Amino acid sequence: MTNKAFKGLSPQEATARVEASLKQRRKKEKRFRLMGLSAVGLALTFLVILFSGILTKGLPGMFQHYVQLDVVLDKARLDPQGDMSDASLFSGDADKIILEASLASIGEEGGRKTKKALRKMVSSGGSQRLIDFVKANPELMGTTQTIKFAVDDDIDSFLRGFIKRETPEKDRRINDFTIEIVDKWQEAGLISYELSDYLFFGSASRDAEMAGIKGALFGSLLTLAICVSIAFPLGVAAAVYLEEIAPKNRWTEIIDININNLAAVPSVVFGIMGLAIFIVTFGMPRSIPLVGGIVLALMTLPTIIISSRAAIRAVPPSIRDAALGIGASKMQTIFHHVIPLAMPGMLTGTIIGMAQALGETAPLLMIGMVAFIVDIPGGFTDPATVLPVQIFMWADFAERMFIQKTSAAIIVLLAFLITMNAAAILLRKKLERRW
Repeated sequence: MTNKAFKGLSPQEATARVEASLKQRRKKEKRFRLMGLSAVGLALTFLVILFSGILTKGLPGMFQHYVQLDVVLDKARLDPQGDMSDASLFSGDADKIILEASLASIGEEGGRKTKKALRKMVSSGGSQRLIDFVKANPELMGTTQTIKFAVDDDIDSFLRGFIKRETPEKDRRINDFTIEIVDKWQEAGLISYELSDYLFFGSASRDAEMAGIKGALFGSLLTLAICVSIAFPLGVAAAVYLEEIAPKNRWTEIIDININNLAAVPSVVFGIMGLAIFIVTFGMPRSIPLVGGIVLALMTLPTIIISSRAAIRAVPPSIRDAALGIGASKMQTIFHHVIPLAMPGMLTGTIIGMAQALGETAPLLMIGMVAFIVDIPGGFTDPATVLPVQIFMWADFAERMFIQKTSAAIIVLLAFLITMNAAAILLRKKLERRW
């Protein structure tokens, strides 16, 4: 309070007014602090609700039901050509042998109705699983082995309780006869609920029980490799030039404004640009990590430039003055002193930019990385998809099991994002220098 406010007041009155003013100020500070805590609490509440929903749906998606069958590995039937080649194994009777093992599991020879039901109860990928087992264990030919096969997604949904046996048969996806077979399997202890190997080691599939993220995960890694190899050196070089070398004039101001504007451009615009330039103009193939990485690099480049410039500006001028004072050249000062000290901030900005790129979907949809890719990409020019796009595609499928696998894939994606952000924090602490 000013001296005029106390003019004409006795010391007691002045003291009372000061105490009233302090009391009112403390109330305002307490109210402001309470508002801040409420905002943080609300944000944490929404975060807990979000993660609870994802974990509730996603954790069951990491598991699925399997049936254990005693399979007779008849070499003559599984490998008719006798050379263990893919052509021979895929021309064998793998499906029939699995059917026979299914019939044996319920103690029946089986009529037409039973065989028809059993063929639908074991996943269509069962023959592939049997062939893979035989290829990995050729010495077991001629013996009987217990092998676990994924059950069909309808059977899995029934075992999870999504399909109720109390529902009228005409309104169910599985009939009463099929439920009787499932009951026999459960009574015999043949049904198990385990961590899904298909989720982590399978690739894209229309069958929910066989769908996995391996192909999309490899595609994401290849795309990010292209992205970081382009965006990091270009972003750091641009930041160093603009902060340390470029003259401060109207042209550099225009460049600064445009870099800041590009950082706010919606990601889908970069996808449209990639479609128009790289695919339409240059004729590059759709749905390859090379194009996806270039598009994501252009999208994250402004973020890396801005964070790198901020890190360079944070280096004290005394560091530059000291280097120049002992005879270092301008370039020596930049590369031997400024960049090493600014590198933690540069790397932090780059990792955060890569984390943002990892979660992008819109620009990759525009360049065709939404294609249904079954094979694992072996290089930067092989057709591929990425994890966010795989999640987008699964979310559009009608089968209930895809809902849980979508949430499970989101958990994996969030784990990668949290890991990358944690790496940024640790890297910054490790490289940070005090001056």
